[in-house]
Amino acid sequence: MNTTRQQDSSRERAVQIPIGQVTLQGDLAVPDSARGVVLFAHGSGSGRLSPRNRYVAQVLQESGLATLLMDLLTSEEEAFDFQTAALRFDISLLASRLIEATRWLLVQSETAQLPVGYFGASTGAAAALVAAADLPDLIESVVSRGGRPDLAGERLRKVVAPTLLIVGSRDYVVLELNRKALAELRGEKKLEIVPGATHLFEEPGTLEAVAQLARDWFVLHLGRANDRRRAA
Repeated sequence: MNTTRQQDSSRERAVQIPIGQVTLQGDLAVPDSARGVVLFAHGSGSGRLSPRNRYVAQVLQESGLATLLMDLLTSEEEAFDFQTAALRFDISLLASRLIEATRWLLVQSETAQLPVGYFGASTGAAAALVAAADLPDLIESVVSRGGRPDLAGERLRKVVAPTLLIVGSRDYVVLELNRKALAELRGEKKLEIVPGATHLFEEPGTLEAVAQLARDWFVLHLGRANDRRRAA
């Protein structure tokens, strides 16, 4: 599987997102007549250039969804985290930055009127769930890929956005953590297990399965949000 799929550069632009005293880097792609926007929350030392998440983002764009891939840490923070692995587990910090990035999206002319979803990977999934719990009126859908939703703790019970947990069948420890987290979620929820996949979904066909599951979930739930808005 080629995770370096060609992206339509005419639709994607580099953006800078001011958050408090720092500025974070991102890549925003908005297809024509976009029907929703998905903000990616990376984790475990990853960032906006993650080939796996960029592949998923491309599939979402082809389905008419805008995407924002961003770094949740500055370059200096990433260097510190590379040495200590401390910040990738600072879920409160990551979630707060995700929330601010969401508010930034909602004042951009291209995305201000679009329903918002989160795609979280690894520890970024916990940050996405915490942010979704804090923004119940804004976040319409959450997808976790090989995530650590358990790190969201008690906030799991406050998530009202429809949530899809995707885990590889051979990612044994994370799969058990996701099963326990699923029981804590109170809203619409689903656990999808990708056969033969390990934590990074490196096996043939497994990342494609992730992208298709995420696409279908976001198209359904962000589409429903659009329908509600038109009916209001």
